[in-house]
Parts: sequence; structure tokens; C-alpha cells
Amino acid sequence: MFEIVETHEGKGLLCREILESLPEWFGIPEAIDAYVDGVEGQPMLVCKEASDGPVVGFLSLRFHTPVAAEAYVLGVRREWHRRGCGTMLFDAAARLARARGSRFLTVKTLAATNPDPNYRLTRQFYEKIGFLPLEVFPALWGTQNPCLLMIKPL
Repeated sequence: MFEIVETHEGKGLLCREILESLPEWFGIPEAIDAYVDGVEGQPMLVCKEASDGPVVGFLSLRFHTPVAAEAYVLGVRREWHRRGCGTMLFDAAARLARARGSRFLTVKTLAATNPDPNYRLTRQFYEKIGFLPLEVFPALWGTQNPCLLMIKPL
């Protein structure tokens, strides 16, 4: 079974290691660099195989307003996909966000107007755990990568 804990050390290194192992989702080196820098000052939850086991995934949160938190970046090692780690990370993120007063959790992902099959699975996962599509920003990440903002009431 998995254990979810908040970590305070080595966040950037862990982020880089996992994101670089997932080029289908994180294939832009500059984007990985930005995430690595961005996670350092933010809360990060990690999913471990066991209390003393290896980290198999992570989720970093950003608190933008008093009522909304963003799932800023998450990654789960490929061999651990579809085993519950991502769902557990989001459950823990929702608890942390609620404890800090947030009423909503948001996440950004690639919009369906880009037919990438990996991001289709990502959107399906987010919908399965309660996220709703809110708005598409066609040029936020460039016109080839339209951004879908999704929201989940807490």
C-alpha cells in the first residue's frame, strides 16, 4: 500500500527525476526547469511504496488566493500508473487545501483541441476524481498547447 507524506527537502531534484522519466507529458526541457524551480517554495506531497520505500510520485500545490489552491505539477513513475497513487495524492492535496481554507482545487492540463492521447488519459483521470472543465486558454502555453483549466469544489 502507499503512504502519502509532505516533504521539505530535495523537492526540485525529485521533481526533475520523475518528470524527465515521463517525456510523453513533460517533453519540453524549459518547462521541466520551470517546474523544478517552482516546486522549491511550495508544499509537496510524495507517494511512497511504503514508509521506508522509494518515492513513486509527487504533487506540488500552489496557493494563489485564500479560496483556491492549484495542483501545480504532479508526476507518477510510469510503472506505478493506474495503481491509486495519483488518486491518493489528490485526496491528500484536497485535505491540505481545505485545512488552509481553500474551497476549490484547480489543475491545468492540455485541452482536448490538441489530440494528444496521453493528455486525453490525463483529462479522463482528472474528471474521474471530480474535476470539471472550466475554461480553455488557447494561447497561454502557445497555440500548439491550448490550456484547459479544471476545477474541483472542496
